[in-house]
Amino acid sequence: MYSWQHNQWQQITQRAKLPHALLLRGTAGTGKHDFARELAQALLCRTPKDDKTACKLCPSCIWFAEDGHPDFKLISPEEAELSDDAPKKKSAKKSQISVAQIRQLIDYLNLSSHQVNARRIVLISPAETLNMASANALLKMLEEPPVNTLFLLVSSQPQRLLATIISRCQAIDMPLPATREALAWLNSEGVSNSVSVLNLAGGAPLQALQIAEEGDVIAMLTKHLSQGEKLDAFVCAPLFTGLGMERSIDTLQKWIFDLAACKLAQSLHYHVSCSNILQALCKGVNLQGLLRFQQQLLEAKKLANHPLNSELQLENLLLQYTQLFKPIKL
Repeated sequence: MYSWQHNQWQQITQRAKLPHALLLRGTAGTGKHDFARELAQALLCRTPKDDKTACKLCPSCIWFAEDGHPDFKLISPEEAELSDDAPKKKSAKKSQISVAQIRQLIDYLNLSSHQVNARRIVLISPAETLNMASANALLKMLEEPPVNTLFLLVSSQPQRLLATIISRCQAIDMPLPATREALAWLNSEGVSNSVSVLNLAGGAPLQALQIAEEGDVIAMLTKHLSQGEKLDAFVCAPLFTGLGMERSIDTLQKWIFDLAACKLAQSLHYHVSCSNILQALCKGVNLQGLLRFQQQLLEAKKLANHPLNSELQLENLLLQYTQLFKPIKL
């Protein structure tokens, strides 16, 4: 686990009895999924250490490390299947957890565990990618949970989960680390511009590491957004598409947030190093249009995992962005 997760680890592992479902919720990029996997491995370990972490040496741990543990099931959006005649490109994940996956999970849980009376663990991540059908199918299992089964749900957007699913889980809040701790971790990972990428990630260290690794792409996107009304949406959209719809909208939201903050003479939160650019841009931006665009991005974020043509959506959003800098016609 990461250093900033020790309290949550103790909160869970020191209990005499675990609930049938835990919801690990918090900001994206803080290591919730990694925490859940490490917890699952530790709970399945035959000879855990004194601190309740996995030994990493027993047969159970070896199976887990090789993604072959028979009593562990990971449910996440499936890999998209490409036909033989499809153009060769990077395989994209499907945007949702399907009801077929949950039905397969039901069949799996109807089988006996690998070891007699052993615990089985189901990790669902990210849980907000459950669609309505799969969420309802999962709900039935949470209402009548199988014996000796622990469900671990990981979510960065728990507000998108069914309230009835949330009510049947024990919620564990996974925090952002303190800035000093996050910077120390990034520096240990060899990130040279740790302060700027941590600002851009809103304090989330794993997201900051990803931004650092994608430095050229992020710098190029910032350069495009800095052009204001001169931005070419059709050139810029493919760059955003490479990040995925959810991260693309998140990147736009952060830029618009700081643009609005600059317009209102408030301090910048994400793009501190772009202060001069944002100050120049905000002089020509329409505040009412900017606030409306923020709301549009919020609505688009809700549909980020919907299987629509993401490049067309991003082109439309970027075209609307350029309109923010043009005078309102009376």
